[in-house]
Amino acid sequence: MFIGRKKEMEKLNQLYASGKFEFAVVYGRRRIGKTTLITEFCKEKKAVYYMASESTGKENLENFSRAVFEVTAPGFDMPAFQSFDALFRYIGQHLQERLILVIDEYPYLAESDRSVSSVLQAYIDQYWKETPLMLILCGSSMSFMEYQVLGYKSPLYGRRTAQFRLQPFTFAETTQFLPGYNKEDQAVIFGVTGGIPEYLSRILPECSLDDNMIDLFFSASGRLFEEPSNLLKQELKNFAIYNAVIGAVAKGRSRLNEIATTVGEETSSCSNQLNALISLGLIKKEVPSTESPTSRKTIYRLKDNMFLFWYRFVSPNISNIERGLGEQVYRHKVKPQISDFMGSVFEKICIQYLYREDVIGKAPFFYGNLGRWWGTDPRSRTQAEIDIVGTEGDSILLGECKWRKEKTDTAVLEKLVGYGDMFPQKDRWYYLFSKSGFDENVLGKAEKDPHIRLIEFKDM
Repeated sequence: MFIGRKKEMEKLNQLYASGKFEFAVVYGRRRIGKTTLITEFCKEKKAVYYMASESTGKENLENFSRAVFEVTAPGFDMPAFQSFDALFRYIGQHLQERLILVIDEYPYLAESDRSVSSVLQAYIDQYWKETPLMLILCGSSMSFMEYQVLGYKSPLYGRRTAQFRLQPFTFAETTQFLPGYNKEDQAVIFGVTGGIPEYLSRILPECSLDDNMIDLFFSASGRLFEEPSNLLKQELKNFAIYNAVIGAVAKGRSRLNEIATTVGEETSSCSNQLNALISLGLIKKEVPSTESPTSRKTIYRLKDNMFLFWYRFVSPNISNIERGLGEQVYRHKVKPQISDFMGSVFEKICIQYLYREDVIGKAPFFYGNLGRWWGTDPRSRTQAEIDIVGTEGDSILLGECKWRKEKTDTAVLEKLVGYGDMFPQKDRWYYLFSKSGFDENVLGKAEKDPHIRLIEFKDM
């Protein structure tokens, strides 16, 4: 069953319905569901689909030729084209009706024959623009797709009519995969899979949360037991150093000099490694939400929650898992810490909630960019952190997210209200998010003050 990607599917169908030449670029990290989206879109439509391989240009040309003939000359044993120019010319001769041409993992094709992008450009400009062809290029190499397909130095620059950078599913979308689980278990699964569709598809609905976790992560044959290592080895040449960089960030080393010192690299080299991991969507560069992107308060955090979970809980226990002790590792060393792990995950869920159309439409102001804030509290000269801050003009939203068994009490609210004095905005709104609800004192204060909003997890 196909789940999610409603907006992307609507846009693709809109492009298809135009009847004109369209050129869509679809990209995103591995396992994000690019091929599934395209395959679903192409159902019951005339489409040539070719997935390129890490091989020679000659082998890709032969396999691509075969994919073309399966649609345009089914049942005939046709010789492979001698060049991509000849292949694209042949496609142009069979465009009397709407045809979708999909080249999946396009970076592999372009790297096997460096002329392919230029040949494609020539056919788009000279032959295909007035035809009913719909061209889709798809790829997992984020940097290649952004610089070699979409970038201004690419022969294909400016020719695409739509682009889709697929993101992991939100928590709300993730729950569609997990109808048989309670909401708290759904949140944990969202946290440990990072909302990646392929990982979510591995959740066995007939098994408990614990059994799924053990089977996926804490078994030597588990689908996600070696997943981060495998992904890094596919995408990056020097696995060891990138593995060390991610490990340092997972342990809480957040500043460039701290990360460089931990892994034993020069800061300039470490900066390049971090940028490569950012381009893969694994690490994010953060500044306090009220600061400019060039702020010197930059820190680095793991963006991919599955990587965060793996490096925190699986990596340190690999030896015991390989000895067959994965279940004991999970039950005694991991499960007691899940609530703590879920703190940052819950922050992400809360921000996603605030961006929902039905929520932002009822907000006291359009808060635009939301994010974490940290800095020095001038009153106590101590470091302060706020889970969510968003501003617009003289208005500010300050939010605190609590994933714990106890009800949120007035101490949390008073601390958040106190932090409001650090900001110049006079129109202050306080949002408290809680997994377990609020005590009577907090409920009483919120009833009297419309600037205090309480959101319980079960209602999100």
